[in-house]
Amino acid sequence: MMKSIVQYKDYHEYVLEYYRERKRTSAFTWREFAKNAGFAAGSYLKLVGDGKTRLRMEGAKKTALAMGLIGFEYDYFMLMVRYESAKTDREKKKCFEEMEALSSSHHVKILGSEFYTFYETWKHSVVRELAVAMPGAKPHEIAKACRLPISAADVCDSLRFLVKAGFLMKDVKGVYHQTTLSLTTGRLKVVSVAVHSLLRQMGEFALDALDNLPISERHFSGITMGVNAESYEKVVEELSQCRKRIVSLVSAYKDVEKVYRLNMQLFPITEKLNCGSESSEKENKK
Repeated sequence: MMKSIVQYKDYHEYVLEYYRERKRTSAFTWREFAKNAGFAAGSYLKLVGDGKTRLRMEGAKKTALAMGLIGFEYDYFMLMVRYESAKTDREKKKCFEEMEALSSSHHVKILGSEFYTFYETWKHSVVRELAVAMPGAKPHEIAKACRLPISAADVCDSLRFLVKAGFLMKDVKGVYHQTTLSLTTGRLKVVSVAVHSLLRQMGEFALDALDNLPISERHFSGITMGVNAESYEKVVEELSQCRKRIVSLVSAYKDVEKVYRLNMQLFPITEKLNCGSESSEKENKK
């Protein structure tokens, strides 16, 4: 028995689950599925289900009808397609919010929606750290400890959300504790647009720190380097492992004095080159 469609966040997964359920109870084939939806290529929807190709809006409509989706189920499926094809974070955010509204109206929570809210603003991640580092502190005291603009009302709202969503717990003495030391979105692709928003905010704060903090309180460094596809993947993996080691390192110290933000950025500054694989490296430190 398939889950309600509003429990899905990826239409590729839904298409695959639909096929498997039909196959389980009949001699249903991908070719028959594609024919029902009006596609000439018998393997087309298999490629969609495997995540190897995308549905365009017209194809999505035909696929939804072939699966018997009507009413809010049809609308939700189309929103999943729109979310994946959205070109901007603003469009993705709007689609996700509509998906969440539909799921909530049918009493189902989208997996990862609490992470979406968490990463949409810098305030939740900072308050989550300060609430634990300042046991017994009042909201206005937490707000005052921030270098970034935040009000006592913002802190109250954030604390309520963090407890309700399970990111913090409050003991009988009114002291906050983190339910887990570190957070990850894992494979929740729907959260990425909120993470983009957070990264933009933190990037702006980093520029402010570069201009206004003494070098004894901040560290900025960078490397300009030539890479190929293989070395890029190795660098990404090294950064991932480094981040985990840093989390483990700071977790060993309980006496928090400040909350810091560490940004790891790796991005191309040229188009793809057709020349050889020779590379040069230049280190900069400010």
